[in-house]
Amino acid sequence: MITFGVLKERKNPPDKRVVLTPKACKTILDKYDAKIIVEPSDLRVFKESQYQMNGLEISSELDSCDVLFGVKEVPIEALIPNKKYFFFSHTIKKQPYNRGLLQAILKNKIVLYDHETIVDKKSRRLVAFGRFAGLVGAYNGLRTYGLKHQLFELPKAEHLEDLNELMTVLNDLKLPAMKIVLTGKGRVGNGAVEILDAVGIKSVGVDEFLNKEFDEAVYCQIDVADYNLRNDGKEFLKKDFFDNPQEYSGNFYRFAKVSDLYIAGHFYGVGAPYLLTRSDVARDDFNISVVADISCDIDGPVATTIRPSTIEDPIYGLDPITFEEVDYMDSNAVAVMAVDNLPCELPKDASESFSEAFVRYVIPAFYNNDADGVLARAQMTTSEGTLTDRFKYLQDYVNGN
Repeated sequence: MITFGVLKERKNPPDKRVVLTPKACKTILDKYDAKIIVEPSDLRVFKESQYQMNGLEISSELDSCDVLFGVKEVPIEALIPNKKYFFFSHTIKKQPYNRGLLQAILKNKIVLYDHETIVDKKSRRLVAFGRFAGLVGAYNGLRTYGLKHQLFELPKAEHLEDLNELMTVLNDLKLPAMKIVLTGKGRVGNGAVEILDAVGIKSVGVDEFLNKEFDEAVYCQIDVADYNLRNDGKEFLKKDFFDNPQEYSGNFYRFAKVSDLYIAGHFYGVGAPYLLTRSDVARDDFNISVVADISCDIDGPVATTIRPSTIEDPIYGLDPITFEEVDYMDSNAVAVMAVDNLPCELPKDASESFSEAFVRYVIPAFYNNDADGVLARAQMTTSEGTLTDRFKYLQDYVNGN
């Protein structure tokens, strides 16, 4: 029998999401030789009584657990040595602020599986919150546009019961003639499209978007080939772009000149050209008044994102010339929505979707000798306190370099 533990989320700001819902836990117990202990939490979107009704034990004692499941980073002081953990560690890009966490994981001989590293044989993510980041990010982008231009006021997503209520709120939304550009065609980008389509915004192609005027709101969803060019003028090849990003230059500004709202839902690879630079934003013909940066890379490919914002205070203003933070209602300010934990605004729906995928792709690996290699690919550290071969590239990061 394997004993799984569902962790209480301890990171601030508070997170109501969970890896395994009560329904998912019951599915596991019915199908596998398993025991599940749920750590008490007064923040979790699902109540302890809902877990107990499905036969789960509620306990703060997790020492008997073989594997522990969390969403966000587990604080160093809360780590239990010699256990297996699943959570978003935010270390695989060598994030400086979490170096100490990875060092502690190795010191405590913890086997870490990062949710971001749970992929199939073609390196495609199997479990993710990306769709909900896209859904909430696009909603927040529209909400910000309405506030910035004093056109309409949408309620905060966190104040709505679930995705169904959010979609209902959008039923009566009327937008002016405007152009929305959306970068990204993955989970995040496609989640954003669900919102834009729900509002009834017309989707148009690149040429139309760049060259035609409309008497209604339109959006254009673009991919890397639409905003990057080869330096030598040859044909754009996506694989070559990912392999050799330094051989390319950005071509996004042509969209910035005609767009009113920019929703950033792309994945940015290290070394790729930036989409918006500070000099771009300062140009006289820069037309974007609202940026909804779902990707939220600080001081990165979207220059207007100078810091993350919060669910409580999601919008800040940026002076396009001085690059100082100002009131977003100032006439010259670019309004920036850069909440970095968007799925937390729809915790129930996000948890249910994530949990369903986790039960489908991850839990079976513990019982079929990891037949598809899911655990082997995802494992970052070993019980000997070392990095696995797949993640040896992090050694200099662990060493403090």
